[in-house]
Amino acid sequence: MKFPAVSGRPCRARHPWFAALALVLVAACSSDDGGGPIEPPPGPCGEPTPLTLTLPGYFPALPPTPDNPLTVEGVRLGRFLFYDPILSADSTLACAGCHTQNIAFGDFRRFSEGVHGDKSPRQAPTIVNPAWNVNGVFWDGRVAGLEEQATQPVPEPTEMSLPWPDAVQRLQSHPDYPDMFCAAFGSTEITKERVVRAIAQFERTFISTNSKYDRWKRGEIQLAPEEMRGYQFFMAESKGDCFHCHGEPLFSSGTFHNNGIDTTIVDQGRGKFSGNPADDGKFKAPSLRNIMESPPYMHDGRFITVRQVLEHYNQTFPTDIPNLDPLMLKRNNFPPMTDADLDTLEFFLQTLTDEDFLFNPDLSNPFSPTVPLVVRKAQKR
Repeated sequence: MKFPAVSGRPCRARHPWFAALALVLVAACSSDDGGGPIEPPPGPCGEPTPLTLTLPGYFPALPPTPDNPLTVEGVRLGRFLFYDPILSADSTLACAGCHTQNIAFGDFRRFSEGVHGDKSPRQAPTIVNPAWNVNGVFWDGRVAGLEEQATQPVPEPTEMSLPWPDAVQRLQSHPDYPDMFCAAFGSTEITKERVVRAIAQFERTFISTNSKYDRWKRGEIQLAPEEMRGYQFFMAESKGDCFHCHGEPLFSSGTFHNNGIDTTIVDQGRGKFSGNPADDGKFKAPSLRNIMESPPYMHDGRFITVRQVLEHYNQTFPTDIPNLDPLMLKRNNFPPMTDADLDTLEFFLQTLTDEDFLFNPDLSNPFSPTVPLVVRKAQKR
C-alpha cells in the first residue's frame, strides 16, 4: 500500500531553518486538489543532506549529536514514522496518538491509553524543544536521550505492544519504507536503531521560537503592561519565583524537583531510576512554552487549569514533606500572591504560546486526515 496523500494545505517555512527542511518535506505535501500518492525518493542510495537549524541568538546552542546528525532525509523519514500506526500491535496507535501537535505534542487525556486499553501511570509529557533534554527524558529522566526514549513505547505492552523484530519486519516489507531508509541512511536495511534515530531527528525539529515572548525578546514588539508585570512577577523571588525551575529562554531547567504535590511519597519518580532515596518524589520541571494550550498538568495530570497549578505553588507548604524542594519552603517566607497577582502571571504565560509551532505544517501529520491516528476500540466493535 502506497502512502496516501496528505491534506491540501501547502508546506511553507515559518522559521528560517524550515526553509531547508521544506525542500524535502514538500514531497510530503499534496497540491490543493488532493494530489497523488507520495513516492519515495528515486534512484540509488546516496549521501543524505545535512540539515542545520537556525536559532535566535538568545537560545543556547543545540547539543551536538555526532552519532545521529540531522539530515533532511532523516527528518522526513522520522516524520512518517512518528505519525504511522504501523509501529503498534494492531496498527491503531502512532507516536502522535499520545503526542498531539496543537497541544504542544502532549495528550489531552490525563492518562494515555495503549492498544490493549491499558492506562499509562503518568501524564504523557509535551515535546517542546526536546533537543535540549540533556539531563534525561521522561518525567523521571530514566533514559539519556531521544534515541533511547524512542525505543521504549513500541514494545511496551501497555503502550504500542509490538516487539521490535516484528516492527522492523513490517517496515522492511513495506513498499515505500526501504527506499526512504535508503535515502536517510545509505542502504535499504531497516533496523531498530535506524528507526529510533529517524524519529529522534524529527523530534529535534520540534523547536518553538516564535511566541509573543520571543518576538518581544527579539525587539520586534512590546509586551502589554500586564504581560510585562507578569514577567516581572515570574522573575521575582518574592512573587512567582518561577525562574529557578523554568528559566529563559527554554522555560525549563531540565532538573528534577519534589514540588510538594503529595505530602507522602506516592510515586518514587526519579528515585526509582537513580536508586537514591533523596530523589524519591522528584520529577522533571517541564517547559512552560505553550503551557496554556497543553492541559492537564503535573506528572499525573491532576490539574486541569494553569490557575490550579499557580494556586498550588501559592500555598504555605508543610515542612515535613519528604524531599520537599527548598524552593517550595522559600515560598513560605513571603505572603501569598493575590488573585490579581495570579491573573498577571497568567497574562505572561499566555505570551509563551507559539501558534507557528502548534500549527506548523512541517511538523504535521503527513498522511491523509481521513486516516485516524488512533482508532478507538468502540469504533471497531
